[in-house]
Amino acid sequence: MNYLVAYLGVALACALAGIGSAVGVGIAAQASTGVMSVDPKKFGKLLLLSALPGTQGIYGFVIAFLLIQKIALFTGDNPLTMVVGWKIFAAGLPIALAGLMSGIHQGKVCAGGAMMTAKQPDDSAKALILAVFVEFYAILGFLVSFLMLGQIG
Repeated sequence: MNYLVAYLGVALACALAGIGSAVGVGIAAQASTGVMSVDPKKFGKLLLLSALPGTQGIYGFVIAFLLIQKIALFTGDNPLTMVVGWKIFAAGLPIALAGLMSGIHQGKVCAGGAMMTAKQPDDSAKALILAVFVEFYAILGFLVSFLMLGQIG
């Protein structure tokens, strides 16, 4: 049971952040392909806007990987206790939830940026800057998960 709780934290960190990224990239790419159907030359300006919501999934994967390494330390004479299992579970939650929500909302911001780029191509950098504001919260979730992970002994 201790390992089940710990691995559930791993699964949530990776899956929820990944879902947020998949939905966010889908939203942004859908808008970008609409813009490119009219003007294919805008691909370069739209590529980063479409890809940016994918970072949350990367953050979730990194935390999941680090959590798995932490679980692997508890073997043989030093088995995983229920308290440590719950700590590992809890350490996965910040990036899981922040990644899920920020990935989706960043996709919406990037889709708006794609629409702006359609009409004002020279302002695509402004759209990217606005999308980075949402990224900040994914980074905070990553950092909190990482700091919590470091406290598990």
